[in-house]
Amino acid sequence: MENSIAHALMKNSNKISIMCGRYAQTQEMRDLVEEFAVTGSFPENALPASWNIAPTNSIYIVRNNANNVRELSTASWGMIGPWLKDEAEARASQSRAINARSESIHEKPTFRDSFRLRRCLIPADGYYEWATALGKYKPKQPFYISSDDGKSLAMAGIWNTWRSPSGQLIQSASVITREAVGELATIHSRMPLMMPRNNWDEWLDVKEHSTHELLNLMKHPSPDAHLHAVPVGDSVNKVSNNGPDLAIPITISEPETLF
Repeated sequence: MENSIAHALMKNSNKISIMCGRYAQTQEMRDLVEEFAVTGSFPENALPASWNIAPTNSIYIVRNNANNVRELSTASWGMIGPWLKDEAEARASQSRAINARSESIHEKPTFRDSFRLRRCLIPADGYYEWATALGKYKPKQPFYISSDDGKSLAMAGIWNTWRSPSGQLIQSASVITREAVGELATIHSRMPLMMPRNNWDEWLDVKEHSTHELLNLMKHPSPDAHLHAVPVGDSVNKVSNNGPDLAIPITISEPETLF
């Protein structure tokens, strides 16, 4: 069921031109606990390694609990609006909320309360992006973007808990994005907002509610630091494809340009 929903959402995503619609996370849970300095609880059952995570899939999130202790949890990718009453509508809405724009996150009804009260980090080995017609590469050419220092990406995110009509509690999350810079801007106009380690404590602090301070935490002088993009094959286009081969670099022709 989850794969069929994700497939439908990704078909729709081509129409609405979302960014950061797929990513990879293959680290074992114990390694994430160590890397992200988790001292609180973590899931009883680990999520499977995936090189092709898609909307509505279960993902890891790092957050602080009510006692401000850092924990590792799971959520469904794509924020569910708290006002939604129908489960089918709630699930369908996730495709429109897998990303939250940093410039307007504090204003949008779907995201603003979570931005103020429920922030998280979303670990990733790397993420995929497809070249747009406005860049210098052939449109729809997929790229894999990861860190050149071998560390996990700490994508800034927000999360929420939605109660279904049957009483089921569903946790959902969104990746925060910002304007792309440097070489990444030649692929796509947007990129995930990476949260530097020295900002993790403040970002995850459940007592920090100041919009001004939170917006400042999302401003970095070098948002593309350590990020490296390589072209990859078209196999990643299908959510049913999964494996390390999806992130293997390929050779493409010289970048196309309008000038």
